[in-house]
Amino acid sequence: MWGRLVLLLALIGGTLSLEKLNMCMDAKHHKTQPGVEGQLYQQCFPWKDNACCTANTSAEAHDDSSYLYNFNWNHCGTMSAKCKKHFVQDTCFYECSPHLGPWIQPVDQSWRKERILDVPLCKEDCHTWWDDCKDDLTCKTDWHSGWDWKSGINQCPQNAHCKKWTEVYPTAKSMCEQIWSKSYLYTELTKESGKCMQLWFTGTNPNKKVAEYYLNKGCGTHHNLFLVTFLLLSVTSLNGLF
Repeated sequence: MWGRLVLLLALIGGTLSLEKLNMCMDAKHHKTQPGVEGQLYQQCFPWKDNACCTANTSAEAHDDSSYLYNFNWNHCGTMSAKCKKHFVQDTCFYECSPHLGPWIQPVDQSWRKERILDVPLCKEDCHTWWDDCKDDLTCKTDWHSGWDWKSGINQCPQNAHCKKWTEVYPTAKSMCEQIWSKSYLYTELTKESGKCMQLWFTGTNPNKKVAEYYLNKGCGTHHNLFLVTFLLLSVTSLNGLF
């Protein structure tokens, strides 16, 4: 009987891991399930074979006046094109990625029920993003909250002054980790490592194997804890029957 229980639990744990490997966040514009979206727009195109975003969401991700979040990239003057392309790519990654399961966490916010936390970014993507934005301006460190929304779009809060990017974010690490309140984790890992998530890629999505690596890495501890807890509860229940 115990052998059957252990086998059942192993199957349940495996199913949960597979679900986390291919899932969409419960958030404002995400689909409920990932799937093919052959018409994804421009920078979101690499996710076309398996995406959590719709074609319409991918088009809006490129628009300065997007309805997605009414977010104003140009809050400290016009953002440079070389900087903006990284925020478009970041939006595509957030909206379209089906392999963020290991880092999805519940959150109590009006516009979403889940968020990502500490997604390990590849070093190249973080440094290129920071380097392409270093001559731009911003007035805030954490772009997730604290804006003045009275006009309907985000504007710098009172007494917040526009500063050079490198004053607000002295390093690539500070930018990647702080700009979206720890959504991303800076790493020294390169794309060749297979252990960091790539914002930029072409061809087959490399992030599936990365997510699988982290699921397998974390599966042992969590799965064993689940097994022990279930077995203890089972023993307690059976003892109560005899």
